[in-house]
Amino acid sequence: MINTPVPLLAVLILCLVLSSTGHVYSQSPIPISTPDTTNSTIHEKYTSNETLVTFVENAVSYAKTHGREAALVEFSNPNGSFVKGELYIYAYDFNCTTLAHPFNPEKIGKNRLGESDAYGNPYTQQFLDAARNGSGFVRFYYSNPAHNQTIESKLGYVQRVDEDWWLGSGIYAGPADRV
Repeated sequence: MINTPVPLLAVLILCLVLSSTGHVYSQSPIPISTPDTTNSTIHEKYTSNETLVTFVENAVSYAKTHGREAALVEFSNPNGSFVKGELYIYAYDFNCTTLAHPFNPEKIGKNRLGESDAYGNPYTQQFLDAARNGSGFVRFYYSNPAHNQTIESKLGYVQRVDEDWWLGSGIYAGPADRV
């Protein structure tokens, strides 16, 4: 006979008894989500950081392949291939002059270096600094036209095209808490 400690033997017998009566169940320590209309609607509207970065990287690739002038025309087109839901591309030079914007064409040709976000943060300077470093994220607070101009937190991602200009895009993250 195998010499098994009594507590271990008692646990084994209890497990056998419970499993034979159908009262044993397994519960994952992490809840498993099942698709439902509420969750799927939320997830359909959510744009991930990875999607944002890929979108900007694709625009940089487009600019390098098609050239600056053709790219600026495409990036300024509100019905163009670089407007996808909340994502759109904007282009600036390293003086922070707007080169392309699909929804604010009146800003093209204007220097925006001194602009601040809704809470006074110098977001355009932060964009410029990130672009000078090659790429980067900037958190800022901006009115969301899709939500009655409500001030929302927005995450922008910018990437340098070359030594003369850079591209960016952003995703809203919901109503802003004042910082």
